[in-house]
Amino acid sequence: MLTKERLILMDKDTINILCKQFGIDEKVIEFVNSKERLIIDKFKYIDKVKEYNQYKVIKSMQEARLSSTDFNWTTGYGYGDVGRDKVEEIYSMVFNTEDALVRPLIVSGTHAITLTLSGLLRPGDEFISITGSPYDTLQKVIGVKGNKVGTLMDYGIRYREIPLKNGKIDVGKVMDNISNDTKLLLIQRSTGYSDRKAITIDEMETAIKEIKKKFEDIIIMIDNCYGEFIEKREPTDVGADIMAGSLIKNPGGGLALSGGYIVGKASLVEQIANRSTAPGLGKDCGLTFGTTRTTLQGLFLAPHIVAEALKGALLVGIVYKELGFEIVPDIEETRSDIIQAIKFNSPERVVEFCKGIQNASVVDSYVTPLPWDMPGYEDKVVMAAGGFIDGSSIELSADGPMREPYFAYYQGGLTYEHCKLGVMKSLNNFYKNDLIEKNKLIL
Repeated sequence: MLTKERLILMDKDTINILCKQFGIDEKVIEFVNSKERLIIDKFKYIDKVKEYNQYKVIKSMQEARLSSTDFNWTTGYGYGDVGRDKVEEIYSMVFNTEDALVRPLIVSGTHAITLTLSGLLRPGDEFISITGSPYDTLQKVIGVKGNKVGTLMDYGIRYREIPLKNGKIDVGKVMDNISNDTKLLLIQRSTGYSDRKAITIDEMETAIKEIKKKFEDIIIMIDNCYGEFIEKREPTDVGADIMAGSLIKNPGGGLALSGGYIVGKASLVEQIANRSTAPGLGKDCGLTFGTTRTTLQGLFLAPHIVAEALKGALLVGIVYKELGFEIVPDIEETRSDIIQAIKFNSPERVVEFCKGIQNASVVDSYVTPLPWDMPGYEDKVVMAAGGFIDGSSIELSADGPMREPYFAYYQGGLTYEHCKLGVMKSLNNFYKNDLIEKNKLIL
């Protein structure tokens, strides 16, 4: 029986809806609720960070004198697109940088990173990833995997990588490997498809300070995907020169229709802007197609949405940890992205987990996700992504490559309640398909 104490966070009517309309077993509901109580105090810290970042965004919009007329837009080349210019002014304020490039035609985080690297590096230059191997899609951009045609290496740009040491940037080894040809150091903040936790702002600050003492002119670039508004500070607050990310992740707040951003030193943004359009045109051209309102409204909501997603990540983490699965990051570790990785040790569990997340979605909930050859990835990938914005990973979503040791990567959720439903639906799949020991759900 479900006791009042165990279900203090959920009333009987809600339980009935979950059982009858969503087909979730009462034992699953009871188990998730009992684990929720273990993390509820951690929500207070998340809310403090949310409040700080919310005021930061509001102040930036006020200082930029955001006006209702800024939501108007033009056609053609985009000359006089005041909304576009206002978006970029606000982004540069939020991220404490000299300039910003924020465009709807940047199709993804990988595209934003590619623009940045190709805009700053020249044939003969070298760049080093100092957080180990980057995310799968970027490996194909560099040319270390996949077709080499059109990659950075194809254009004569050299690449090396320095592995992490005990999950942290190996600053000493990085500095020992910097040569006269090394122009840029890349830090991937998020875990990607790995078993490491995200790099924290404190860790970045320590590394950047040490490196800049000896190599003042080297460019330090941050792949900030999944990391915006997780902490009170951003990488550009602690010395990063240039940073890139996606608008259909954290900063888009679930409303941005498409796009990416690049923020940093004005001289670097100018080079990247020339690459994004053409030399001499730079930031002066590029239509926003009327997306200014949703881009900025999404940014306004982003601190709150990110907080909801973080609470959902904590819940999925504690639930599967209590069932005996390894999770990254652990519940007590400092988080620096919205991703919760769960090591499932079998492809069946990864697929059933993603099916549960898809079943909880509000768009395409009836679709069954299966592993497929997703463009840009070396292995087959299973992906649950039933969002209002196609591919939006700030919305409830999960994915994982079909390779050992079979991690699933959970992220997003516009509301905590939606996250919680996703956790229960995924666990219900495990329960029905005998993918866990059923007696573990007995409290």
